[in-house]
Amino acid sequence: MVAIDFEMVGTGPKGDVSSLARCSIVNYDGDVLYDEYILPPCHIVDYRTKWSGICKKHMVNATPFKTIQSQILKILFGKIVVGHAIHNDFKALQYFHPKSLIRDTSQIPLLNWKANCLENATMSLKRLTKQLPPRDIQVGKGHSSVEDAQTTTELYKLVEIKDIPCPCTVNSSGLYNTHKYTII
Repeated sequence: MVAIDFEMVGTGPKGDVSSLARCSIVNYDGDVLYDEYILPPCHIVDYRTKWSGICKKHMVNATPFKTIQSQILKILFGKIVVGHAIHNDFKALQYFHPKSLIRDTSQIPLLNWKANCLENATMSLKRLTKQLPPRDIQVGKGHSSVEDAQTTTELYKLVEIKDIPCPCTVNSSGLYNTHKYTII
């Protein structure tokens, strides 16, 4: 399992196209596996620094999108990927990950319920985190994609489903059957 978060900049004529400018990937324990700045294939019109934390100096030695894209896909291949509103990240990456391997913390009603929010609402990562661990994130100049990826991992762990042997049922081979239980 890995968690991802991307920071975007605005490209296109009016800067309204979201293009990748930073990718962070962390493992289950929150250790950073990958953290790179990305040079979009199109001219940057809006750095969105207030939200992305990205500014012109980050793009000086940034790696081109096509190089980064293949590196990221190698890391994600075959893994459960956790993220918040992760469809936005995959869209900017120009990638479709198998739905069965996606865990989107913005779409888990149990997280909203634990945060005393409407279960069918889409809550921001900042608001969920303020309620659940509870702590403040995304303070200062823009977001940190490392912090956001680590935070989605923490949120996912609150509701993750694990395979746990259940001693109450034994199969014909005398082995315990494995059942899925929600760890709350």
